[in-house]
Amino acid sequence: MPERSLGGRGERQNLRLKITTWERGGSPVDQIFGMVYKRSCSSATEIRTYQAMRLLSLTLCLLVVVADFSATTPSVFAQDPESIGAIDFPEAVDYGMTSTDSYVPSYQVQGPSFLAGSDTWTWKFLPEGYLYHTYLASEAEPRLAVQVFSETHQGSFVDSFIGGRIGFVRFGRQDSPEGFQLDLLGGANLRQDPTPDWDVDSVQFRYDIPLTYRKGPHAWKFGFYHISAHLGDEFLIKNPTYDRLNWLRDSLYLGYSYFPIPEVRLYGEVGWAFNSDVSEPWEFQFGLEIAPVYPTGIHGAPFIAMNVHLHQELDYGGSFNIQGGWSWRGEGLSSGLLRTGPYYFDGGSPQFSFYQVHEQQIGWGLWYDF
Repeated sequence: MPERSLGGRGERQNLRLKITTWERGGSPVDQIFGMVYKRSCSSATEIRTYQAMRLLSLTLCLLVVVADFSATTPSVFAQDPESIGAIDFPEAVDYGMTSTDSYVPSYQVQGPSFLAGSDTWTWKFLPEGYLYHTYLASEAEPRLAVQVFSETHQGSFVDSFIGGRIGFVRFGRQDSPEGFQLDLLGGANLRQDPTPDWDVDSVQFRYDIPLTYRKGPHAWKFGFYHISAHLGDEFLIKNPTYDRLNWLRDSLYLGYSYFPIPEVRLYGEVGWAFNSDVSEPWEFQFGLEIAPVYPTGIHGAPFIAMNVHLHQELDYGGSFNIQGGWSWRGEGLSSGLLRTGPYYFDGGSPQFSFYQVHEQQIGWGLWYDF
């Protein structure tokens, strides 16, 4: 696998040319940042800083537009909450309800704000469902998936994800998915070169222990994860002089999600590694998702998801990932989201054994998220 580093001399020259072009004829955001950075992008760090700031600004503008639009636009997804008995907001519904008689919330207890709204907070062992779902467009989180893609400079690959998730215990309302919950999730992410013998180039393993909390349209999570990246035996045999990296992270993270309407999610997360090798301590990610949260039946519903992931070891550069297509959600609180469609990825490789290699992926994915 040839390596192409981020921030080389040719890339800096190309970026300066792009900045001049953006300044003259780009969007208002591009023109502003083009003028600011036209004469200052002389190092790899400054280039990555510019790229991150430009991407952050464009994404924030998009999130503001979507949030404003969603606040005044009725849902276009199957089974609007009111049609199946939900009068809490959002997702305060037992999936599969057919009448409003099944959902009877009470508002009688006065107490701490996180308990207000119900007098039936109980402990549940191995509860159904989750209070804070994984990010759809994040390449790092465990899921079941396969992605077939072409990388601009290296050819075709197949990335496979094998993962799972369980809820250990929940303290919360009986009539809706609100409260506190402790989960465990983990999985492996495998990259194979399909030509000619489906050799394994790399694999990485991750497990998470998140404590999550949800109240209405707000959700939080705080937890720990471990991730380690490894080169495949076949890759090392073919590349005996390749410099193997002992890439790993033991990290704490804090995430927040907001749902302006049930189908739209805005989120951000910060992570800090207290033990790492090659990887630096800080990372940030944020994104937008539009996807069904209620049963869709066989017809399904559209989805779109975007994620930006920034890493300190890349001078706070990172990656941008966008996915779109069709999705299905079954009945039951524990039902995940099945999705398929095209995607585009641009940035440092999501296979952290090659984290310095810049990749542009265009491909098709099949995902099942928890």
